[in-house]
Amino acid sequence: MKIRHYIGMILTLFVVFQSCKKDETQARLASDDAIKPATLTLDKIAVTLSKDNASDTVLHLTLVQPDFGFQAAVTNVLQIGLKGDNFKTVKEVVIPNGRTSLGFTGNELNGYLLSLGVPTGTVSDFDVRLKSSINTKIAAVFSALASLKASPYASTSYLYAIGAYEDWVEANAESLISPTSDGIYTGIINFPEGKLTFKLTPERNWSNSYGETEPGKLVYNGGQDIKAPRTGNLELQVNTNTNTISYKDHNWGIIGSATPKGWDADTDMKYDNANQVWKLTVSLTAGEIKFRKNHDWGTNFGGANGTLEAGGANITVASAGTYDIVVDFNANTYTLTKK
Repeated sequence: MKIRHYIGMILTLFVVFQSCKKDETQARLASDDAIKPATLTLDKIAVTLSKDNASDTVLHLTLVQPDFGFQAAVTNVLQIGLKGDNFKTVKEVVIPNGRTSLGFTGNELNGYLLSLGVPTGTVSDFDVRLKSSINTKIAAVFSALASLKASPYASTSYLYAIGAYEDWVEANAESLISPTSDGIYTGIINFPEGKLTFKLTPERNWSNSYGETEPGKLVYNGGQDIKAPRTGNLELQVNTNTNTISYKDHNWGIIGSATPKGWDADTDMKYDNANQVWKLTVSLTAGEIKFRKNHDWGTNFGGANGTLEAGGANITVASAGTYDIVVDFNANTYTLTKK
């Protein structure tokens, strides 16, 4: 009986201790008085943007880290939105861990502002704040608003895919293009078998990069290597506003009696993103060729004398030899140059 009595007392004390411990933790997490948001300061309230200062640092921010009432790793995200829009449309930039100051070049800031859909050549007003969080279970806190005026300029921006498909050589990385610097980039890359991994960088170097947290989800300066879903020519669309990446088949090849595979199969071409043309160096015999999209006759081009025509006549190859083929589907032109 005494043993049962002692066991009961011990269990009771254990439950009381755990309850007190739990209540203490909850009280600390729920104490709004203990939480102090970050303090954000911008060194300018108005910024002049132009192509002349695109590579210059045009804006500095400094911050005082938030205090959640206990030690924890804090993630700070700079949010830029249209003034008075309550951040319904927002551009977010992750501040590297531990940083209390950060500078932005004219090109970077111009791209951030254009992603909000504002007109070029006109001064717009923006709200800027810091969003600070420690995990998904505790609500984020926000700094006081800072104001910014700026007039973005029209520009084209790029991301570069450094990866296994080109043996991780920075200088050989294919470019993805955003014609209006709105944060949406597209490009076509050929991924060989077993060489599907890559990362995305704003420059052809490793100073900053996008990795992947899960298929289709990107993170700036973090994550693992991004992995393409399959081999072949894929069109990539990267949205740095939502930090997402998607893929679709986009391939052009030659087919015909003059080609290595005849009329049975395509010989794939390679896309030159910088010049937006398709290229191929190939041995041809005397005969005929056509250009075909995604290995299907649904979209094909023939033509004559360097001009393409949708569904047009077979293109004649007069003599055998090695040819450089360049096709521009924007201008509807092609060249066959015998080496």
